[in-house]
Amino acid sequence: MGTFDFANLVEALALGVALAMDAMAVTLSNSLCEPDMSRGKKLAMPIMFALFQMAMPIAGFFGGTLVAPLIEAYAGIVSLVILAFVGGKMIVEAEGELREPEECPTTRLSYPTIFFEAIATSIDAFIVGVSLAASGANIALYGGAIGVMTFICCVAMLLVGRKLGAHFGPRAEIAGGIVLIIIGLRAFLS
Repeated sequence: MGTFDFANLVEALALGVALAMDAMAVTLSNSLCEPDMSRGKKLAMPIMFALFQMAMPIAGFFGGTLVAPLIEAYAGIVSLVILAFVGGKMIVEAEGELREPEECPTTRLSYPTIFFEAIATSIDAFIVGVSLAASGANIALYGGAIGVMTFICCVAMLLVGRKLGAHFGPRAEIAGGIVLIIIGLRAFLS
């Protein structure tokens, strides 16, 4: 299950913020497209996003544990490749959004839509969980930190939504992608 130290906590929190960027962008977009959203929907977003962001790396960790002995010798390079891929994908998608911003949907946000958004924004976290298994990380620490940071970041988006402007979401994804790549480089170099 890995060890606990301050450096692991800082890395877990940074990873949590990086993985929360998609959920933050979706929360911001939803709140901008539906400014009169009910309190229930506003609360559902950070809760669902946080639960999925916490569960997916744990699922990836235990799924990755099955193949970890095969890749243990290559943990650094595996972590770098996975995190660089996920981070790069986030950066490319965000760059596309900056060039061609998405329009607001004509239908109102529903709870099933929030549920599917939570799944979609947490798929990257599953892949990161596989990487964490390869490095022998403390999954309880990382999963908890990812969930907590996602919740905090999404609540922050709800509180300051309109003040941040429509272009913050893609820029946040770029920052998140860069953080993931840096964490992958750290794993590779250690």
